[in-house]
Amino acid sequence: MEYLADRITIDEGLCNGKPTIRGMRVTVQTILEFLKAGDSKEDILYQYPMLEPEDIDASLHFSKLFSI
Repeated sequence: MEYLADRITIDEGLCNGKPTIRGMRVTVQTILEFLKAGDSKEDILYQYPMLEPEDIDASLHFSKLFSI
């Protein structure tokens, strides 16, 4: 298991190795798809109350670093 910036987890045994938020079954891709669809950070946090605003920021940063 590998942690990136204490927010993004990559674990081959979790979500087929896709980057997830803090080891939960919420993928970075899911967060990015919500944002692309026009959802606000507040909308995402409402739908996923276990997330923190920093998780969304980390997802955006991760996407820029790895062009996803």
